[in-house]
Amino acid sequence: MKTQVGMWIDHREANIVFLSPAGERTRQIKSNVEKQLRRSGDSPSNERYETQMVPASDRREREYMGHLANYYEEVFLSAHGADTVFIFGPGEAKGELRKQFQKRHFSERIVGFETADKMTPRQISEKVRNFYRTTPAILLGNGD
Repeated sequence: MKTQVGMWIDHREANIVFLSPAGERTRQIKSNVEKQLRRSGDSPSNERYETQMVPASDRREREYMGHLANYYEEVFLSAHGADTVFIFGPGEAKGELRKQFQKRHFSERIVGFETADKMTPRQISEKVRNFYRTTPAILLGNGD
């Protein structure tokens, strides 16, 4: 048996399950990214130069995307040595992670890709074990 990886991912965290002859181990990676930057205080400021105190939205978006890119890089590197990868999760993050694999020419290692709701670490581990137990290790073309 080779190393098989399953990962549940969203923009806030990735829960990664590694299955190998040595056993099962898990790893959690937090993105530490916050989509909306909040202004301090409960109401808008009456100060004269308030707009200069809050970063421009395009700058905030660039920072957000930069943080996410670093997060996806860390998640990719954690599974980089795996023979097969199963990616699942609730939103866009799984597709963005798939692009990381494609960009690095590792998309042929992705053997499963599906939408899944929020799950506990125990549910994630069980889903990964069941996926590899019931799915033959047939690689998908181009990570599709």
